[in-house]
Amino acid sequence: MGGTEKRKVDVVVISDVHLGTYGCHAEELNNYLKSIEPGRLILNGDIIDIWQFSKRYWPQSHMKVVKRIISLMAKGVKVTYITGNHDEMLRKFSGLKVGKMKIKNKTVLKLSNGKSAWIFHGDVFDVTMQHSKWLAKLGGAGYDLLILINRFINAISVSMGRGKISLSKKIKDSVKSAVKFINNFEKTAADIGISNGYDYVVCGHIHQPEIRNIHTDKGDIIYMNSGDWVENLTALEYNNGEWNIYKYNEADFPIKDEFVDPNQEELFNKMLAEFTLKKK
Repeated sequence: MGGTEKRKVDVVVISDVHLGTYGCHAEELNNYLKSIEPGRLILNGDIIDIWQFSKRYWPQSHMKVVKRIISLMAKGVKVTYITGNHDEMLRKFSGLKVGKMKIKNKTVLKLSNGKSAWIFHGDVFDVTMQHSKWLAKLGGAGYDLLILINRFINAISVSMGRGKISLSKKIKDSVKSAVKFINNFEKTAADIGISNGYDYVVCGHIHQPEIRNIHTDKGDIIYMNSGDWVENLTALEYNNGEWNIYKYNEADFPIKDEFVDPNQEELFNKMLAEFTLKKK
């Protein structure tokens, strides 16, 4: 992976990058995008986190991701930007085409194996999003802080020769309501996909990478979720008629530091202060 040879991939789907937030792993995403030669790139929502966006925090690594995507477009790669809840202000531009990039709220992709994939972000199924947006925004700030704390803990853990842990995953797995929400989300997406006759339904939003067959009394469908670039660092790849989850491996792309920002203590204090202000 570290060499100059690039992997050819028919379709790549990434979501929930959250550029403009402290938890975003932009450096790793840029490494991944540099390593592939996609025929088509689907950006499935929450690429730029407009909710949490701050002019004070837009590091060079985040700009590199934007430039990398523009570079792919310049090389002829078709890019579809599907809007999510954190970049929902782009929804009014649905249908707009800029060069090789088209903004959409959802899309149906006809694949080389003759099957169809229905792709959308998935926040339409989130009751919290629909009825309590202020609560969802506060949750986003809290999640961002949790991820930042997690990165500090992992930096210490790695220095002690231990493995990394995911605090958010532990919380999700231990809270029954979170597990139930994820299951309901997946089933709802599958039900609608089956009723519309699609072979695949592809979502983001819940930061839970997944490929699995879902069976209902109405039929079967393959549900897929691209995960995120905050905690899981995953993407969906379609090649030679098959879908797979790509998982970023640090060993393939060695980086100098766990943190992009060199002023780690200042970054943490700033994030904590901002979260405290939002909570009031």
